[in-house]
Amino acid sequence: MASVSDNFKFKLYLVGLLFLFLGGLLASRLFFIQVKGHDFYLVQSDRQYSFYKSPESISLRGSIYFKEKGGEIISAATIKDGFLVAVNPDLINKPEYVCGEIGKIVFAGFDKDDCAKRAGKKGDPYEVVAHRLDSGESEKIQALGIGGVNTFREQWRFYPGNSFASQVLGFVGYKGDDLVGRYGLEQYYEDILRGEKENLKESASFAMLFLELGKNFLGTDAYGGHDIVLTIEPRVQSFLENVLVDVVAKWSAESAGGVIIDPKTGAIYAMSSKPDFNPNTYGEVDNISYFRNPLVSSIFEVGSVMKTLTLAAALDAGKITAETTYFDNGFLVFNGKRIENYDGKGRGTIDMQTVLNQSLNTGAVFAMQQLGKDKFLNYLKNFGLDEITGIDLPDEIEGRLTNLSSMRDIEYATASFGQGIAVSPIEFTMAVSSLANGGLLMEPRVVEKIIVQGGQNNEMKPVISRRVLKSETSREITRMLVNVVDEALLGGAEKMEHYTVAAKTGTAQLVNVGGTGYYDDQYFHSFFGYAPAFDAKFLIFLYVKKPQGVKYASNTLTEPFMNLMKFLLNYYEVPPDR
Repeated sequence: MASVSDNFKFKLYLVGLLFLFLGGLLASRLFFIQVKGHDFYLVQSDRQYSFYKSPESISLRGSIYFKEKGGEIISAATIKDGFLVAVNPDLINKPEYVCGEIGKIVFAGFDKDDCAKRAGKKGDPYEVVAHRLDSGESEKIQALGIGGVNTFREQWRFYPGNSFASQVLGFVGYKGDDLVGRYGLEQYYEDILRGEKENLKESASFAMLFLELGKNFLGTDAYGGHDIVLTIEPRVQSFLENVLVDVVAKWSAESAGGVIIDPKTGAIYAMSSKPDFNPNTYGEVDNISYFRNPLVSSIFEVGSVMKTLTLAAALDAGKITAETTYFDNGFLVFNGKRIENYDGKGRGTIDMQTVLNQSLNTGAVFAMQQLGKDKFLNYLKNFGLDEITGIDLPDEIEGRLTNLSSMRDIEYATASFGQGIAVSPIEFTMAVSSLANGGLLMEPRVVEKIIVQGGQNNEMKPVISRRVLKSETSREITRMLVNVVDEALLGGAEKMEHYTVAAKTGTAQLVNVGGTGYYDDQYFHSFFGYAPAFDAKFLIFLYVKKPQGVKYASNTLTEPFMNLMKFLLNYYEVPPDR
């Protein structure tokens, strides 16, 4: 009798364990839905899941979001539902008539001649003649009652901002027979957006273990793509893009670009170059080079902005101070080649502050010589000018310092003021960010967070690559750059009464491609600056290539830079620092 009672108790014990296990699964699931998965389910209102098949079915792909300064998220890339029109040519006797009727309803992107050609392909039972119809257009097509003409549901990647931040976002397009991310974030985060869990740094928590064991029981066996929230702030991005459009138009320039970054964390608030493209109609772009992001994928000789790094290096090594003097003849000769100041004039005995204020080539060479070739090259490499930054965007290219391998005096002299060596805008931006943040080389990033379906979100943390300058060097070069703005930039006219701004312009001659030397009348202008100077919240780098009718960057980029900085300080309500 006792054995029966013990057996019954054992069965009750097993049943209890089973219910406890199932309860644990349910509790685990509720925990991830309500707590860990909060962000994921919050954004699902912007995600339109459908599971029908179509040539462009990408229903499970994750969305991309911009983030406003208050924390609100705004759609940057999502999935849109609609309809396509397909015909069966074997059932159509009058292709031109049929396509004419379709053309009365479908306007956007419809090619009547192409439609008639496709509708006339006898022996082919299925030809798509129109894409991306809304429900009203689909109903009107069906109402025609034409045999062999049907509409089917389809989906496609949609970018609400059209060309807005397009070179950062990239697009989804065909690669062979597969729809995949091309360029930008769509390419870099392809696996994440598609939902490849093994590429995520998920915590192996006890709750996650329960979720994995019980996903089939709980109906969560299909993982969709993961959503991405960017560091890009939409109003800041919009302001930057408008500024760049104006710069290109005003100076009839070939191109212009810029990046706005938090120099302390590497988070990018805005990044753009013009011209760009509309990812919703990427197939209509004539010049595919517009798909590439030149801030990451191109290198330039940046000119006199490099003098700041040269002087910072010499300061850091204890070889010069702001008061160190040299005699300026206005020119120097190395290896039979003459180097001059921008105006060819000598200024006699002057100090290093004057070198920055007046952007003197001979002074940059002097600072480099005090440092020595080996140490100068080591500093350039330590600033990261010959390596990729690690930014989370594809096709990053490293800078080129190969000229310096010759050890010729002329190569080192020109490198000291930004000619003969070439770097990417993002490389240079990160290098000068070390001047603004106390001497640290940070890793740049455009993604703030990955929202993981049913899991723990991945928060992207600031990454310090290494220390490149002493903190006191950072402060001293900042003081010198503030003096440049207060006293020298356009005669001190741009000095801000209540904010310290550190900045430097750069003008470089463009290489004569296909010839020798440099063009005499084609320039690359650059400008960087940060504020508030001694507790920098923002660093801006701008460039314009081949501006017409103007020689110096102070004329093309000072006003755009100051307009951007004033907007940022006001928009983020940064307290005055003087």
